[in-house]
Amino acid sequence: MKLQVNLPQHPYEILIERGSMEKVGDWVSSLWKPQKIVLISDCHVNRLYGEKILALLSSPKYGFEVEIFEFPEGEASKNLATAEKAWNFCAEFGLTRSDGIIALGGGVTGDLAGFVASTYMRGVHFLQIPTSLTAQVDSSIGGKTGVNSVFAKNMIGTFAQPDGVLIDPNVLQTLGLREFREGLGEVIKCALIADTALWELLESVQDDKELLENHAEALIYRSCNVKRAVVVDDELDNGVRLYLNFGHTIGHAIEATAGYGKVMHGEAVAIGMVQISKIAEAKGLIEEGLTEKIRQMVLKFGLPESFKPWDENLLFTALTHDKKARGKLIKTVLVTEIGQAKINQISLEEMKDYLKND
Repeated sequence: MKLQVNLPQHPYEILIERGSMEKVGDWVSSLWKPQKIVLISDCHVNRLYGEKILALLSSPKYGFEVEIFEFPEGEASKNLATAEKAWNFCAEFGLTRSDGIIALGGGVTGDLAGFVASTYMRGVHFLQIPTSLTAQVDSSIGGKTGVNSVFAKNMIGTFAQPDGVLIDPNVLQTLGLREFREGLGEVIKCALIADTALWELLESVQDDKELLENHAEALIYRSCNVKRAVVVDDELDNGVRLYLNFGHTIGHAIEATAGYGKVMHGEAVAIGMVQISKIAEAKGLIEEGLTEKIRQMVLKFGLPESFKPWDENLLFTALTHDKKARGKLIKTVLVTEIGQAKINQISLEEMKDYLKND
């Protein structure tokens, strides 16, 4: 299955195919001329796939010269210190503006590698090979790159589109249960904001095991298509692309205050979706009973609905650094009914209401 991200300045293709990692050499050579490539991967994914990808790409058939930059696994590594190590690695390898970077891994790797690629020598081209469900359905698509600061998640970043995205559903078999479920937080979000058929699919299955075994391609395709559509309509995140942030405003604050990596991204999004819907429903802004539907779906796939310790003051401080804040206003996203989202601009002061968790 293929999806076209038809951006005027930088169109590219998302390939979703079981076993496609085995054909990575053909895929990369169809997009790039022979050149130097830095493969960026964390230590866990590198052990699983790094040497295999390196061997495939280094075949004399393609003419690529490849080295691997490995960094410690986890959200705590997504920072400027790791980016600087990667920049230095690229320079020592002799990477030029005619060469490229490939992200091999989950969302942390994709965000970091994209940021490094977009800033090294003012930008080299790059590809995404996402290996987690979160990365496959969300972070590998759309061109947002970034690293975390002590103040906020993804505070330092760029918009830079990849030349292509290769998604092999088979790699999900190597994910731990928590990691797979985390990705379902983003899938549930996609269903809620724009795809009632995807919601119905999630309702129809018994559990996450059935999803993985029988519906992985459909799950990935439909989620990617939701993101593809909004990215094409709003590449730079000024309008409808904000819909993708449903659950993220509070979710990012949870990640930052808990300590990066303690609460996984998709888990934080799940909590954020339930929390913001609960308060919005109490204010009469969304369909009655919708919060409970979201809560039950989150629980069905083993995701958390809340988080402790819940500190409203710490969360609010983190929220003030959110990229969607403009002066004393902040743009939040509400789902008014399944498949329908809207932007709700409120004051930062009113945002305190949405953090009440009695």
